[in-house]
Amino acid sequence: MDFIYPSSTSRPKGHYSPAAVHNGFVFVSGQISTDDKGQPILDSIEEQTKRCLEKIRVILDASNSSLNRILKVSIFISNMDDWGKVNTVYSEFFGDHRPARIIVPSGPLHYGCAVEIDCIAAVN
Repeated sequence: MDFIYPSSTSRPKGHYSPAAVHNGFVFVSGQISTDDKGQPILDSIEEQTKRCLEKIRVILDASNSSLNRILKVSIFISNMDDWGKVNTVYSEFFGDHRPARIIVPSGPLHYGCAVEIDCIAAVN
């Protein structure tokens, strides 16, 4: 079992790893909209979604995986009225790749972020 801490991302302030790799799978922790120092960036829901997905891309790259190896995505959203915007960004980001997915209306998220995304992927 390996725990992944990409050099280009901030180290989590909580007691967890950005990702864990085990038995050919990568388990990526929930990603919220933060800068490279871990400070929240509370811009539009579209920009927060893009930032979460880009952070996942970086973590997967550091884990010997990639976006097209994602098997399952969980999206936590604080306001379901924003779902259409999140889904548009998500669809553009993934293109033809359609991993299994769940959408969870969650109420308030850490730092006031509007969206949090985690995933499970296969290692290359």
